[in-house]
Amino acid sequence: MASLKEIKAQISSVKSTQKITSAMKMVASAKLRKAQYQIDRFLPYQQRLDEMLDSFLSSISDFDSNLAEKREIKRVAIVALSSNSSLCGAFNSNIQRSLKEMLNKYNHLNAGDIEIYPVGKKIEEAVRKMNFPFKVMGSYIGLMDKPYFERAKQVSDAIIQDFLHHKIDQVELIYNHYKSTASQVTTEEQYLPICLTPVQSNGFAIQTDYIVEPDKDTVLRSLIPKSLHSKIYAVLLDSAAAEQAARVVAMQIATDNATEILADLTIQYNKQRQQAITSELLDIIGGSEALK
Repeated sequence: MASLKEIKAQISSVKSTQKITSAMKMVASAKLRKAQYQIDRFLPYQQRLDEMLDSFLSSISDFDSNLAEKREIKRVAIVALSSNSSLCGAFNSNIQRSLKEMLNKYNHLNAGDIEIYPVGKKIEEAVRKMNFPFKVMGSYIGLMDKPYFERAKQVSDAIIQDFLHHKIDQVELIYNHYKSTASQVTTEEQYLPICLTPVQSNGFAIQTDYIVEPDKDTVLRSLIPKSLHSKIYAVLLDSAAAEQAARVVAMQIATDNATEILADLTIQYNKQRQQAITSELLDIIGGSEALK
């Protein structure tokens, strides 16, 4: 059984840890608000761009794009997004698990025919520790620390050029989608080839009577790359918000656990202290009785 001194040291240690987790929760909450603000600013642009693209695709039946070309899948690129730091629950382990499942799906390909774009320190470390010689296409640790559009566009351009030059036949995205502070959904999406079938949402008719200059084909060939660029940036912002939300939840759980441990240790300390006092009283009474 631990002594009173040891229990007191444990209580002090848990209190110190509780202060740290509480502070980390506050920092993560501030970062989450900032990430939500960035998403709220960019999301309307992304949604409007997708609506315009769907509108044009609905009004053109014979439009074709090299970015929509479906081929036999011989080479694959996977863009996986994680965080740069830990202490965010299952955020990174979910991405690593999804990546392994996707690699198993393409296990009929040679390892050299699979390119991985690891966006985030944790997924980059996990990929480099794998025994298979996958092609790791650069390091993007700084992109997760501070997502910004120009760098995301460079990544998107590199992927698009590889697809157009038949260096890859399909591109997949793996990231955590921010649904709410308490819920982050691990998401897998096909990035390329794109689907030219318009998506109608909520049952509303899509406007198709635009007056377009110079012509719809030219506008579409400009809109599609913009949509792909903005998609990568939107995924970055989404993953960044999901990371901070996961960290808020993880630190709250850690703080609550510390509170429970403190309660148990305090009860144990009080019981042993009472036992020590009782034992001392019994010794005094016994000595007093012996002197009579």
